[in-house]
Amino acid sequence: MKRITYLCFTNDDFIRSCRNKHPVPLRLRLPKPEVSTQGNRNIHAGKRQCLRKDTAVSTQGNSSFHVRKPEFHRLKLPFSKGETTVPKAGNRHGLKKKNRMKRSITIAGVRFRGNSLLLIFFLLLVLCVQTVPGLGDAYAMYVYPSIARILSSFSRLIPFAIGDLFIALSIAGILLYPVYARCIRKQKWNRILLKDVKYLLWVYVWFYLAWGLNYSQKNFYERTRIPYTAYTPDNFRSFTDSYIENLNSSYTDITSVEKELVCRESVRVYNQIGDSLGVHRPFHQTPRAKTMLFTPLISMVGVTGSMGPFFCEFTLNGDLLPSQYPATYAHELAHLLGITSEAEANFYAYQVCTRSQVQAIRFSGYLSVLPHVLNNARWLMAEEEYAQLFRRIRPEIIGLAKKNSEYWMKKYNPAIGRIQDRIYDLYLKGNKIESGRKNYSEVVGLLISYEEWKKNSIFASIMFN
Repeated sequence: MKRITYLCFTNDDFIRSCRNKHPVPLRLRLPKPEVSTQGNRNIHAGKRQCLRKDTAVSTQGNSSFHVRKPEFHRLKLPFSKGETTVPKAGNRHGLKKKNRMKRSITIAGVRFRGNSLLLIFFLLLVLCVQTVPGLGDAYAMYVYPSIARILSSFSRLIPFAIGDLFIALSIAGILLYPVYARCIRKQKWNRILLKDVKYLLWVYVWFYLAWGLNYSQKNFYERTRIPYTAYTPDNFRSFTDSYIENLNSSYTDITSVEKELVCRESVRVYNQIGDSLGVHRPFHQTPRAKTMLFTPLISMVGVTGSMGPFFCEFTLNGDLLPSQYPATYAHELAHLLGITSEAEANFYAYQVCTRSQVQAIRFSGYLSVLPHVLNNARWLMAEEEYAQLFRRIRPEIIGLAKKNSEYWMKKYNPAIGRIQDRIYDLYLKGNKIESGRKNYSEVVGLLISYEEWKKNSIFASIMFN
């Protein structure tokens, strides 16, 4: 005889099964052993309602069969991943489907969902930090170091520049998503553009919260309380005389570079000058400089290094020359330590490299500001005086500077370079650096102010002692 299996459950069990995506375990009950008689066959139902797989019941002779009508008569067996048949809405014993609405708030007739509300909150937070005096300094002093430690601890575990990959994928996604959404999913343009704009706003928020709010901190003179010294013929001539003397004495032929040594020296000097010159100490003892993923493209625009704000990592151009590596490393490390101004980053790179005990690193520091010194001298000095200053520089250094310039000009693409220069100029001006790309050459003004402050400090200490 074919054995018939019954599945028994209470109404409460089934209700819980329907309400949850995954049904509760149901209790199996086997029927009592069937008693065979010649005349009669009695089948007794238990106290609980039972559902039988086979709906057809056959009887022979005189038989009696009494079964309550099941309340839920459609059930897919066996249960797998919550497969149930929910009764129709019109069934008096049925359950109504629960409307699962995303949490939303209506403001001025516009409905905002949870993620949109979070985005609005972060946008307002960024705006407040940028506009309210003192909040930018608080972010740079207390908030950013914690963010930088967390993000850099993560990013330094990955061998490649994840910031470069993130930017590339974001650009590709913004350009390709409208095509996919329109052609494949048949979405409306307003919805497509809204998603793109929303994504860009999230990137904007991430950029400023992770690093960009450092633009709202005090400048170098306010952080260090070093007074600004305006250019004069005397102080500029004094600075250039001292600079050229140090440049010539530090010259050495650099054919290779020890990256580990550059790292150690940079960390050591930043720890020394951090408190006195208004810059954070390194967050790690071995900051990891990564190679740019798209080095050939970056070389076309003449960029030797960059700061990756999304994951607090800094990258260096793979085509970087040995004589440029130490100064570029210290420059980008300054950006990682919260310095946003290019002139200030040049200043810190100069201070770090020229204080090093390694001659090759010192020479790289002096060489890094040579183009800015000559540019300022060309504008501030008479032609004959400028020519005399130029002739005082060692021929080996002039030859090296020309060789480096020719090296980068071979890789430079004028069309792409001009576009990048214009974009970066607007970017700097939009972040409270009014001079734009000219900000690089303002390092000379910082150096002059610092040298004059040191002279006055030494003079004051001698007088008071």
